[in-house]
Amino acid sequence: MRFDVLTIFPEFFAGPFDYGIVERARRQGVVEIVVHDLRSFTDDKHHIVDDRPFGGGDGMVLKPEPIFRAVETLLRDDHTNVEDRRTAVVLLSAQGRVFRQVEAERFAREYGRVILICGRYEGVDERVAQHLATDEISIGDYVLTGGEVPAMVVVDAVTRLLPGALGSETSAVHESFSAVVLDCPHYTRPAEFNGLKVPEVLLSGHHGEVARWRRWAALLKTSNMRPELLERAALTDEERRWLEQLGAAKDSEVR
Repeated sequence: MRFDVLTIFPEFFAGPFDYGIVERARRQGVVEIVVHDLRSFTDDKHHIVDDRPFGGGDGMVLKPEPIFRAVETLLRDDHTNVEDRRTAVVLLSAQGRVFRQVEAERFAREYGRVILICGRYEGVDERVAQHLATDEISIGDYVLTGGEVPAMVVVDAVTRLLPGALGSETSAVHESFSAVVLDCPHYTRPAEFNGLKVPEVLLSGHHGEVARWRRWAALLKTSNMRPELLERAALTDEERRWLEQLGAAKDSEVR
């Protein structure tokens, strides 16, 4: 897969993609990441990429011309006609749909190329969202100074789902959100630390009991940390009854 990142601060990306799983995926040819300076797609001597908003108001807005020119140039210069080069054009903005694991999986599964447009200032001319981008994405219900950090998040989340990116092909399958519920708690050596012990079942060597414990522990953690996820989870009748009893017990404690 190839990622093209459009930004007015290309130096922002010097370093973050040079470590860990993303760096290894780049080195092995699993993913290619190219950062482009949006100012290089302007045609005035001052390389202006922003202007005041029509109707007045605070801040500046990124102009449509350089963004359209950049994306059109990148698409035109991609001479491959391979089916897996289907391209997503993603605008990163606070107004976008919240980026979740299911979206990362969709990008990894359906696209061979993702162009990421990093918003800045007060925002991006709406014509980019309406007539150029295939997706408008936010990484959370908060406002950042620009789309550079979200672009890193998207690249990282998608890259680790690509075949060959992780050491174990099943690692991504067993993580939080891949099965809707959160991942179970994890422990490692020593078995006792400062009087805090690892659950005995994890030391038993009984794989069936370990799997059962992990499932219930994952449900408990999801119930405590992200209960709204359980509404979409595939639960057995036994699990549903247990969670209902758990919720009733919590309500009685509050009262």
